Amino acid sequence: MNKPENTTSGSVRTVDLVQKGLARRYKAEKRFRRMGLCAISFSLLCLAVLFISIFGSGYSAFQQTVIELDIVLDPSGLNPNNLAGADFNGLVKTALYNMFPEVKDRGEKKKLLSLLSSGAAYKLADFVKAHPDRIGKALSLWVPADDDVDMLMKGHINRNLPETERRLNDQQISWIEALEEQGKIKKKFNTTFFTAGDSREPELAGIWGATCGSFYTLVITLILSFPIGVAAAVYLEEFAPKNRFTDIIEVNINNLAAVPSIVFGLLGLAVFLNFFELPRSSSLVGGLVLTLMTLPTIIIAGRAALKSVPPSIREAALGVGASKTQMVAHHVLPLAMPGMLTGTIIGMARALGETAPLLMIGMVAFIVDIPGGFTDPSTALPVQIFLWADSPERGFMEKTSAAIMVLLVFLVIMNSAAVYLRKKYEKRW
Repeated sequence: MNKPENTTSGSVRTVDLVQKGLARRYKAEKRFRRMGLCAISFSLLCLAVLFISIFGSGYSAFQQTVIELDIVLDPSGLNPNNLAGADFNGLVKTALYNMFPEVKDRGEKKKLLSLLSSGAAYKLADFVKAHPDRIGKALSLWVPADDDVDMLMKGHINRNLPETERRLNDQQISWIEALEEQGKIKKKFNTTFFTAGDSREPELAGIWGATCGSFYTLVITLILSFPIGVAAAVYLEEFAPKNRFTDIIEVNINNLAAVPSIVFGLLGLAVFLNFFELPRSSSLVGGLVLTLMTLPTIIIAGRAALKSVPPSIREAALGVGASKTQMVAHHVLPLAMPGMLTGTIIGMARALGETAPLLMIGMVAFIVDIPGGFTDPSTALPVQIFLWADSPERGFMEKTSAAIMVLLVFLVIMNSAAVYLRKKYEKRW
């Protein structure tokens, strides 16, 4: 007899149901894949729009408009032993008036002088102090132009608009065009942006003071948060008994990681400033506040790194006679350190971009001088961006975007370092 073929109606229906189910599953997987790709593409598109917008608004801040002045350093008014009393502002005025001898009216002279930045005299003073041997000679010196002239040269002010809609009148634009024909005005790389502190004049403002403040603040944060965070993670994971008290500590640490950063600023205001009376608006207080904010992140990352070490490492160390402290210090901790460093760098990157807690402790103050230590009044780069963004001048708008670009570079470097450390030193078990 021939063997019966497996073609019963029940068998056919079962196969058909399985195939239909597989077809639906494959379609669902394809839809899920497409949704994931669309989400990633949309995220990348938004990120590209953000970066393009910031770069388009801020790249021009890396250039500065300068005007060349032919200045005669009259020795009768310049005493090398007492340059502090010299009239550098008068020398700058005389040099500019000599370039336009037809300007006689007092009002027109004032408008002509407004083409120069108020920092032109300081530029001349710095040059003479650095080169006292040039006294008695003539020199050509490039000095910064006013921020309105800078905006005009960069194309942010339309020369074809009616005079009432421009910050520069027709006479001032004609003087600028005359300087362009003579080659006495140009744009150069803006070193002031990277070497100066804050200023009320956009053309004189820089990020160096805020950068130093951020550096001192992060140094304090790293010195305190890394050893304390690592020690707390080691104790909770390796030595702490499992009871209700440690459970409460673990829950509180996890909750602190989600607390808004401004709460830590309020804590710093109440404890470090009002109770301990530490210097207001200093990097020391800022570092203490950011330490409290980053500790939960470092502790959680450290515990996760310790958990990733296989139990066989601990058992082998204890099996050859090592004490528990030796086992942790010589075997477990070195293997978990790359993960701890990664968590620390991510926590420091978060601290670098924080603004709210620093505002609460007074680091929002207008600081012109470059901080020279941890207790000097200072501000931070994110706070400097906040201050410039609130200024109405067009010159500060482009500096805001440029400072954001610098901050993003620092953040990318720190996060790239975290990824590099994880890839290089991470062990897969």
